[in-house]
Amino acid sequence: MRLRLSMSQKEALAFYLLVSPWVVGFLVFQIGPMLASLGFSFAKYDIVRPPVWIGLNNYEEMFFGDPLFWQALKVTGTYTFLAVPLGIVFSLFLAVMLNQRIPALSIFRTIFYLPSVISGVAVSLLWLWMLNPTFGLINYLLRVLFGIQGPKWLLSGPWVIPSFVLMSMWSVGGSLVIYLAALQSVPTELYEAASLDGATAWRRFWHVTLPMISPVILFTFITGIIGSLQTFTQAYVMSDRGRGGPHYASLFYGLYLFQNAFRYFRMGYASALAWVLFLIILLLTSLTFKLSSERVFYAGGR
Repeated sequence: MRLRLSMSQKEALAFYLLVSPWVVGFLVFQIGPMLASLGFSFAKYDIVRPPVWIGLNNYEEMFFGDPLFWQALKVTGTYTFLAVPLGIVFSLFLAVMLNQRIPALSIFRTIFYLPSVISGVAVSLLWLWMLNPTFGLINYLLRVLFGIQGPKWLLSGPWVIPSFVLMSMWSVGGSLVIYLAALQSVPTELYEAASLDGATAWRRFWHVTLPMISPVILFTFITGIIGSLQTFTQAYVMSDRGRGGPHYASLFYGLYLFQNAFRYFRMGYASALAWVLFLIILLLTSLTFKLSSERVFYAGGR
């Protein structure tokens, strides 16, 4: 007997057939490894030998017996605390400037956006040269323009994090494009009404622009936190052959996780580190949503 399907059933069948490669890939290459890493986090596993169940030993060692874990957390937290807000302020400032009617506007927008599409390794190598204390461009400009001797940057412990924060400003082009789109979606009648009420440019920006683009700021803030907490490429390329020097000042969490997994082959411990990072990101994201619920304006309501 021939099975007859309705049009909606045919459409549903076609949908599931077309989406099935993605579903299989998601289950096999993402969910599967995630669940496996959760199991490995409770085991001693060095790839060569089968995993051995050790319970919470990895987590106990992490929190109570591993000072490098806290150092990596400190480095990553400090970098996130500095780089994310500065990146938002800088990219929003550029977006406001590039939202004005100025000559060659499209050229300036392209210039500021292009650096964000360059690969992380190439950018890291470029900044290694720029931050070189002897012949680097930044110290040269400091010496020529201001007559001061620049710091040793990546070779000096106190200046390592500022070096990475300065480098992070290179990639504000991605957020810049998002802010430009948000600024252009703000209704002009709101600005006109504010001008009729005598509001200055600063008050129009503070009371009209910021509330209207606050959902976009929240989005870039959350994605910025997630990205900065997973910093790896820059740390690996620029920190003493991936060792996190000098004196572990550039030991980012992602780099420390990589060291345990692929240098020391402590896959169980590295899996525990990864799950702690996942919980930290989940906690900070949830906390950000909760704290921002009364400060973010949505056109359709809060």
